[in-house]
Amino acid sequence: MKTQVPVSHIAQLANIPITKDEELKLEAAFEETLAVVEKLQSVNVSGVEPTFQVTGLENVTREDIIDEQRMFTQEQALANARAQHDGFFVVPQVISQD
Repeated sequence: MKTQVPVSHIAQLANIPITKDEELKLEAAFEETLAVVEKLQSVNVSGVEPTFQVTGLENVTREDIIDEQRMFTQEQALANARAQHDGFFVVPQVISQD
């Protein structure tokens, strides 16, 4: 199985510089991972009950209470912002369309 998207393109999208040697190693690792996924997809799981939690543990949660004593006003939150517009932070675009 050959990787459909070049590793160099994925690295560029993730903004991760990689060497040609690393690119070759990652390509082999991706192909191995895709082969395992393909093998898993061929397993017959009809009649198997789906599960999402196998340890029996449960999340410990607390009530989501707003502590207004610790909240900033919008003006306080934006006080040191380099740029703002209509009460929101303005930041440089992170993802390019190149």
